[in-house]
Amino acid sequence: MAGAFSAMLFQSPGQKSLQGPDKESQKTSGVWLLRFHHKSLFIFSMTKRVKMATKSEASNSPPLTSAETPKQPEEIPPKKATASSLKYLSLGTLVIQNASMVLTVRYTRIVPGDLYLATTAVVCAEVIKLVTCLLILALEHRGNVFAFLWNALVCQYVDTLKLAVPSLLYTVQNNLQYIAIENLDAATFQVTYQLKILTTALFSVLMLRKSISRLQWFSLFLLFCGVAMVQVQQQQQQQQKPTSSAAFQLREHNSLLGLIAVVSSCLSSGFAGVYFEKVLKGSSASVWLRNVQLGMFGTVIGLVGMGMKDGKRVMELGFFHGYNALVVAAISQQALGGLLVAVVVKYADNILKGFATSLAILVSCIASVYLFDFHVTAVFTFGAAQVMLATYLYSMPGTKR
Repeated sequence: MAGAFSAMLFQSPGQKSLQGPDKESQKTSGVWLLRFHHKSLFIFSMTKRVKMATKSEASNSPPLTSAETPKQPEEIPPKKATASSLKYLSLGTLVIQNASMVLTVRYTRIVPGDLYLATTAVVCAEVIKLVTCLLILALEHRGNVFAFLWNALVCQYVDTLKLAVPSLLYTVQNNLQYIAIENLDAATFQVTYQLKILTTALFSVLMLRKSISRLQWFSLFLLFCGVAMVQVQQQQQQQQKPTSSAAFQLREHNSLLGLIAVVSSCLSSGFAGVYFEKVLKGSSASVWLRNVQLGMFGTVIGLVGMGMKDGKRVMELGFFHGYNALVVAAISQQALGGLLVAVVVKYADNILKGFATSLAILVSCIASVYLFDFHVTAVFTFGAAQVMLATYLYSMPGTKR
């Protein structure tokens, strides 16, 4: 039946009927058509089965592994790019803060005119720092900031009293810095002030029992030699009479007094930093709360020091005698600079901080040449280079045990 149907299907209009006289040829044609039909059905069924099998394998096949997946060009993740940008932003911030504060204070202390009292400047810096940190805490603890401060400052008064000692030392340090910057060139002060690395290391060994690597000891020795060379050059320059073009040398200055002040400031800074680390190690308090505690004690101690040293002059001349826009800028840099460094320092590692300090020394030296008629000699250049190298070596990774 199927053969007959196929024969009828493939019969052309002009073909004779199968019931015609030539039966042998009709029989042969029928057999050929039947075989062709069976082969077509077989090929069609096999093709359908292959397609169904291919779809089944595709649906049940496991996903490609990382080794089989074609490699795409690597792209820098957004988080890594942001971290890299913040790192270099921190570097620039640290350099500008370290250099500009010294240069601004130096200018305000030696420029002709009414000279402001350094003790009032220290008090103002503490007040600015205190108010700024209180505002930040108010934003963080909206609605219950007073309850938070009462609990943190009064209820936990033992923890608050621990900050009295470092606050006293930091206030003394700030007053000594004004004396040192007034009597030393900005570049000389910037180089000599790196002795705080030496004092901090020594107090860390004595009080915290920290170990110092050989490379760090070598860098501290190199630091001391570099500072000594810079001070020799400073003494030689003071023996020479200032030229008439040195407009900023009109005020008398004593380099020996400046040296004593900066060394005392480094000792105070080193001890305060190590004491702060020892007493408050493991504390969960935020940096803003710690600065509120420091600012409270610092304001009171600063007012006491101002009354003891310049009480009569403040009564006669006024608290803000000699203040101008540049003085306010210098005080603001001193007050907010430390907070700014505390914020950005978490994005900067030790090697970056050491590199920033070295760049700040270089910037201070170059600026002093143009601003204060500072004369760079071979001895100063060699000593400053030693200090910058020592600062970098001390902060290198792998130097701490």
